[in-house]
Amino acid sequence: MAMNLSVNLNKVALLRNSRGGANPAPRVAAETCIRAGAAGLTLHWREDNRHTRADDVRELCALAQKRGVEFNLEGDGRDELLALTLEILPTQFTLVPVKPGEVTSDHGWDLPAQGETVRTILAPLRLAGIRTAIFVDVDADMTAAAATGAQRIEIYTEPYARAFEQGETAARASFARYADAATRAAARGLDINAGHDLDHVNLVLFRELPHLAEVSIGHALISRAIFNGLDNVVREYLDVLAGRSEGAR
Repeated sequence: MAMNLSVNLNKVALLRNSRGGANPAPRVAAETCIRAGAAGLTLHWREDNRHTRADDVRELCALAQKRGVEFNLEGDGRDELLALTLEILPTQFTLVPVKPGEVTSDHGWDLPAQGETVRTILAPLRLAGIRTAIFVDVDADMTAAAATGAQRIEIYTEPYARAFEQGETAARASFARYADAATRAAARGLDINAGHDLDHVNLVLFRELPHLAEVSIGHALISRAIFNGLDNVVREYLDVLAGRSEGAR
């Protein structure tokens, strides 16, 4: 089945911040992605504001609502982020564990050990009508994930991407683990998102994941867009996800 593509625009914000001005503007990038057919936009607002800022979150959420696409806000459970989430009411909030000094997200929630923490964070968001998701590793306890009250999981896919680089045998062995995880999660009533180091090549296999509803892709897509244009690359990813392309390099 076809699944949604949500484009993560953090890298556009990071490039803008490197010069301290307004260019390139995440809003312009978002408009381009929407025109090209992306079903959603993603931003991860970190406490250090190294890429996305609160004003970006407000602006892109409002744009998504106006244009009829989804807006996925990612981040940890800090008070200022949760307050902003309840203010703007995004389509989806993806709760991601953060450790000091990390360059990018590199692990899921430790479940069931952190289950009560996660459940407490998500409860007011669900009451506000926001779809909730939690970032999990491929070997996560899906019963514990469902017990948090989250409606979706986002499976951390960097291990799959690294296995894919090692060749077909390793890629298929890794994919089998993800397919098992997705099946276990779906059996417990969870919908499936995925993200981290997915690209137009390794998606050709990963698009076959059972129950996959959404992929959130930023770094690889924006990197390719530098050379091929953002509009072209979003369309290319949509073709891959729909099975119309085999992800040629």
